[in-house]
Amino acid sequence: MSMPRFIYNLRHILSALMLASGLALCQSAMAFTVVIDPGHGGHDHGALGDRICEKDINLAVAKRVGKLVRDKIDDADVVFTRDKDVFITLQGRCDKANRVKGDIFVSIHTNSVAASSPNRKKVCGASVYTLGLNRAGTNLDVAMRENAVMKLEDDYTTTYSGFDPNSAESYIIFELYQMSHIDQSLRLAQSIQSELVATANRKDLGVRQAPFWVLVRTAMPAVLVELDFVCNPTVEEFLGSDSGRDKLAKAIFNGIKAYYDSKVHKDSSGKKSVEPKNRKEKKNRKDDKKKKGKEADAAVNDDAIIYKVQFMTAPRDIPAGDRRLRGLDDVESYTDGGVVKLTVGSHTSLTEAQKHLGKVKKLFPDAFIIKTRGGKRIR
Repeated sequence: MSMPRFIYNLRHILSALMLASGLALCQSAMAFTVVIDPGHGGHDHGALGDRICEKDINLAVAKRVGKLVRDKIDDADVVFTRDKDVFITLQGRCDKANRVKGDIFVSIHTNSVAASSPNRKKVCGASVYTLGLNRAGTNLDVAMRENAVMKLEDDYTTTYSGFDPNSAESYIIFELYQMSHIDQSLRLAQSIQSELVATANRKDLGVRQAPFWVLVRTAMPAVLVELDFVCNPTVEEFLGSDSGRDKLAKAIFNGIKAYYDSKVHKDSSGKKSVEPKNRKEKKNRKDDKKKKGKEADAAVNDDAIIYKVQFMTAPRDIPAGDRRLRGLDDVESYTDGGVVKLTVGSHTSLTEAQKHLGKVKKLFPDAFIIKTRGGKRIR
């Protein structure tokens, strides 16, 4: 089988790599620019509920998020890819974000499942996506559905260099972007996801990876938010209400603000947020903590960032020996947003954590990396 034409388009590949690595260096030093992307619009209605459609939900929530950012972050600048009911191409959204040199890109969407699904009226939950070539069926299906919007454009095969949003083979080129902004994007995604659970009371479907076009072609940390499932009548009522939209917007804003606060604090100090301890104190703490078991990974330096692989959430702790944990060693857990989250592994190197992530994904396709310090998760 021949490879898609766009893979061999050298100019496209070079342009893509430049976007992934070069343009981020030009971000504005004067303001923290938040690019908010309300998905769909105009003749592209997106997912449909019984009474409302995705494009209207996305825009209503996005405008609320923008207002909160402008009102509550003094040096923030907000740019919308659309601020009214118009159709904007996927590439057009990316181009605008890159043109204004955004610091972060937040694309807002509403989820759904096929009309033939027996779970259509019951499925619920929020998730936040970062870029990744996770070919787990559910994640790739969602990305294909969102990317298929490009087929509404005139001569889309020229604009997207022969990319076919419905062909799994076309996604091979996305391997080039796996490492671009991954750490910042994950941190932003995790901040927003935890707030969607805690503030908007959404079921936690976790942070996921998928190859969305708008995440590939934006030269900055970027996430795509799936607010909840409009095909569920109960959820649709929430999504259509002012109170529901206010809660969702507040959750997304809180996530953005947490990311902003951590970034600004680090950038302004040039150091980690925890003050460095003197050598004698570090040595004493190191000696005190040389114990066997789970304390060992914190013995070298409590201030060090430790990467772990998060692979599951549960309403309550899962005992060791549970059949769901087969094939995993040294499983740990922590509580966040009222749910238990399970992790495995302990790495001081992000590269090593990513290697471990690849192994865990064979058992849990939606696994992702988190950062911890002193035994606690940081964002």
